[in-house]
Amino acid sequence: MSDNIKNLTPKEIVSELDKYIIGQDEAKKYVAIALRNRYRRAQLSEEMREEVTPKNILMMGPTGVGKTEIARRLAKLMDAPFVKVEATKFTEVGYVGRDVDSMIRDLVEASMRLSKQKRMDENSEMAEQIAEDIIVKAIIPGAQEESQSGGVSIGNIFGNLGYKTQKQEFEENKQREYEASKDYSEVQMAREQVRKKLREGLLEDQIIEIEVDDVPKTNQMDQNEGMIAIGNIFDSMMPKKTKRKKCKVSDARRILKEQEAQKLIDMDQVTDEALENAEQNGIIFIDEIDKIASGNSLRSGADVSREGVQRDILPIVEGSVVNTKYGPVKTDHMLFIGAGAFHVSKPSDLIPELQGRFPINVELSNLDKEDFKKILTVPENAATKQQKALLETEGVSVEFTDDAIDEIANLAYLMNEETENIGARRLHTILEILLEDISFNLPDPDMKEIKIDRVYVQERLKEKIKEVDVDKYIL
Repeated sequence: MSDNIKNLTPKEIVSELDKYIIGQDEAKKYVAIALRNRYRRAQLSEEMREEVTPKNILMMGPTGVGKTEIARRLAKLMDAPFVKVEATKFTEVGYVGRDVDSMIRDLVEASMRLSKQKRMDENSEMAEQIAEDIIVKAIIPGAQEESQSGGVSIGNIFGNLGYKTQKQEFEENKQREYEASKDYSEVQMAREQVRKKLREGLLEDQIIEIEVDDVPKTNQMDQNEGMIAIGNIFDSMMPKKTKRKKCKVSDARRILKEQEAQKLIDMDQVTDEALENAEQNGIIFIDEIDKIASGNSLRSGADVSREGVQRDILPIVEGSVVNTKYGPVKTDHMLFIGAGAFHVSKPSDLIPELQGRFPINVELSNLDKEDFKKILTVPENAATKQQKALLETEGVSVEFTDDAIDEIANLAYLMNEETENIGARRLHTILEILLEDISFNLPDPDMKEIKIDRVYVQERLKEKIKEVDVDKYIL
């Protein structure tokens, strides 16, 4: 379990979500409680812990109001494995499409990436030291380093098995003799000088030749089906092949650091940790769940297929064991968040068993003008802040006045009301139209400061407003 969750109360989780998502207080409240309950469950006795299952959540609301963003930010906040899937991608067994088990395999892959990265970060300092040693030796090679090749010999294989060949013993004796010689001490002095320059950043553009792992471009594993290539089994028994590569010192440091950090990882430990994390903390967001609901009593073929998908998803949500390439994974304690617009169907159109597995129903409200104003200015990743930062890279300072923000929010609200309601995504459309000419003409040495006010917004968007007004009268 992430250390963050131990320190955050439900109120604090909501305040963290408030930095990125405007409104939807009820939905935030429920997901915060669901998350805190995981910490509470971890404090129980083992017998009681197995009995407590997460209360899955069903979010209802139009597109662009924050359903996906709430789940995504929640997972990021807690360093929890997270995967988003579309219910419409799955098909009933026997039809063409992805099987529902693939969502669990995707979650395990996400968990593996998190665990691996965590271990690599822990080994970062040691890997950096090893990488530095390799770079120093590449710049000032000793006599022994020059004579050694990167090839794989039968002697190396026996060496890996614990036997020493005559050749290896001869090379070890030769190395000891070399280390006792005058040449070796001179090389060591030269290397120390190079190391000092390297740490001062004076050799970043120097070209060196390093030895990197040679990853063959063989048929990749089919992650969806979890199949293992036979070649991978034999590859793991043989020493890794390497190849020589020329690159700058700056690139070599990055490549070697990652390579050495990977070598320091205990993959068995990473796998065990990842499976545990996926089982206990995994979050699966099932979008468009309303599209597999069928509200017709006289069911057609398509409706039967949709019901089949629901029945296939049911055992996953209820709790079952799914086989992945890393081992079996239990889904009993994963948190499932279903989401959909539900403007044609309603939650009661889902099969009763699936409804029962999403006990918490939250309705997300439509965004009004005030919400749009806050979305434009309050969040840490607000759309206006993004646009300002992008244009600053071209040396242009952009200022949005308060009346411009007010006008943009008003137009977004009206356009959503009078045409298709696409929620906060409407703001991105308006901002792109507003800044289209400015972005196209940059870089421009004469353009340093731009002020966007209400008049500018109205001028740029008057054609778009006319289109909206005309659309009302088209049958």
